[in-house]
Amino acid sequence: MGVKRSLNPAVHSQAAVGFLAGGALRREGAGVKERPMELARPRYAFRDEVFAVRSHRMGSTRFAGLWLAGSLDGLRRPTVAIVGPRAPSDGARARARELGRAVARAGVCVVSGLALGIDGAAHAGALAGGGLTIGVLGGGHRQFFPRRNQTLAEAMIAAGGAVLSPFAPDEPPLPPQFLQRNGIVAALADAVVIVEAAARSGALNTASWAADLGIEVLAFPGDVDRPKAAGCNALIRDGATLVRGPDDVLSALGVKSSVVSAPQDAAPRDALEGSVLGALASGPSDFDALLEVTESAASDLTGALVRLELDGAVERRDACLYALRAQA
Repeated sequence: MGVKRSLNPAVHSQAAVGFLAGGALRREGAGVKERPMELARPRYAFRDEVFAVRSHRMGSTRFAGLWLAGSLDGLRRPTVAIVGPRAPSDGARARARELGRAVARAGVCVVSGLALGIDGAAHAGALAGGGLTIGVLGGGHRQFFPRRNQTLAEAMIAAGGAVLSPFAPDEPPLPPQFLQRNGIVAALADAVVIVEAAARSGALNTASWAADLGIEVLAFPGDVDRPKAAGCNALIRDGATLVRGPDDVLSALGVKSSVVSAPQDAAPRDALEGSVLGALASGPSDFDALLEVTESAASDLTGALVRLELDGAVERRDACLYALRAQA
């Protein structure tokens, strides 16, 4: 069933319009070996490239193209948008991460908005599942927001995914632009999953975009007494598909579910995280120094740092300096 358009309490902005901007591209983080540089120098991809596999969407979108860092290979796969609040419940965060991991292992590309909370958990889950994931920004690549998720974005690019934006590289993120970002997230997806949402939530704005584009909306139900579940329960009441777990999402996408065992490199990854924590116990360290101390590949170290940041064990203090997070 389709979701009623009236569900969305937020203002429904027009779809984002692509910007073409000139000027020199700034190189940030110079001297850090093997660090992805794509965030500092995105290229412009016109919408016929973005929607090469979903050409029927071009008539419903009004942006000329998107700024791209990374690869669009993920859009050749089935795609699912996984969205929710920046300050979710612990259970919702865990569901988003596990859903991202499970669908990625089944060959589905995860799309989200690279925000803190549910978005970041879904992207990280996809990486943990060995899959591709695409993030859409509410500002330019060189004005990356939120900074805390920049390492995550770099890991996504390094794994073959992408970071997109309808805004020029130096465009600062402003509140109305995130509603436009939500429309891009929906347009790139074959289905949209709302993991958690209050009665007024940006996730409901994404659901509204999806409904307008004829994209299936799915939602996790919640306790009727929990304010953070009110938006999802309203979506289900008004026609969204109730989702209990990854199998329901894969079924909606027409993707065969399969039980996949944990990666064989899980233990070495845990050992690497331990090495990172041990190295940081003596004080903050930059990426190069951690590479030397842990004797790891740059891509493995980036992944370990992302997981430790999401778990709250490590914090990023500037472009490439890491430290143990102070415990309250």
